[in-house]
Amino acid sequence: MKRIRMAIIGAGIWGENHARIYQAHPFCEVVALCDLNLKKAQDSAARLGVHNVFDSCERMLQAVDCDAVAIVTPDFAHTEPALCAASHKKHILIEKPIATTKDDIIRIMNAVRENGVRAMVDLHNRWSPPFNRAKVAIDQGELGEIYSGYFRLNDVKWVATDMLPWAAKSSILWFLGSHSIDTLNWLFNSRVKRVYSVSREGILKGKGVDTVDEYLTTLEYENGCIAQMENGWITPNANPCVNDIKCNLLGTKGMIAIDASNHNLIQMYTDEKVVVPDVLVQNHIFGAPKGFAFESIRSFVDCLITGDDFHVSLEAAAQASFVVLAILQSAQHRTPVEVNYHGVC
Repeated sequence: MKRIRMAIIGAGIWGENHARIYQAHPFCEVVALCDLNLKKAQDSAARLGVHNVFDSCERMLQAVDCDAVAIVTPDFAHTEPALCAASHKKHILIEKPIATTKDDIIRIMNAVRENGVRAMVDLHNRWSPPFNRAKVAIDQGELGEIYSGYFRLNDVKWVATDMLPWAAKSSILWFLGSHSIDTLNWLFNSRVKRVYSVSREGILKGKGVDTVDEYLTTLEYENGCIAQMENGWITPNANPCVNDIKCNLLGTKGMIAIDASNHNLIQMYTDEKVVVPDVLVQNHIFGAPKGFAFESIRSFVDCLITGDDFHVSLEAAAQASFVVLAILQSAQHRTPVEVNYHGVC
């Protein structure tokens, strides 16, 4: 069977995760790594055993023979690498979100279509075991008609203050809200029609990070479903999990309650601290990358090999980004906003 040759753009923590997942796949290999910071790319490549290192996407794709490109750059820096990869007829995996402006979303989607390549956005919560099981229950009618929902997906302060040097250039809505919206869209099997959001800021700005602390949003769906969504990155750093993630789904015949923050599968105690190891999102078993945030990346390679449809369509990813744009507008003006999908989906 042919091996999928992957090139990676972005040499950060998650870019290295991508590389290790591809290297662990029996039918995949990493052939190049690119980052605007060449020294960072060289250091990462040395750790990973990757021999071809570049600081330009264009030069990389001119010099290296690859089948697909993984774009693992900051939220706001997906467009140019995606357009470059499409123009070179390479399949594309984009870390969420697809893009952060309407024009860029449309440019990426048009480039993918015009160049006849395949593209997926890594909205990995669809691979989360409790959420995937909820989807099965909904599709099988176990809850009756799905009626309403609540989704809380927050991060601890450390993510904005230390983990992401570019947090001030993004938003918790792009970083986590895109996951929330895609998950609700998928579970409800509908698109958001209207949003109303309010936000609050001050805590992170007081720590030198110029970004909004949290958003509370009401979502109205085309099929009548309604949902409340909470996204913030001011959860205390002592929270047992980096993510605070909870979801309730109500149907006409039943309800599902999900708490994926405190799995209660394993806790470790010493005289100084309590640790709840991550055994669901991104962990390793016998040295191999496992966990649902890794399975989505592996699934991209699997679908390239089999020709099966990706489990996240490009249209679904675009819809999530369009809803984020509407939420940002709503929170700014404190008014309901209709989601405008014109030109994309």
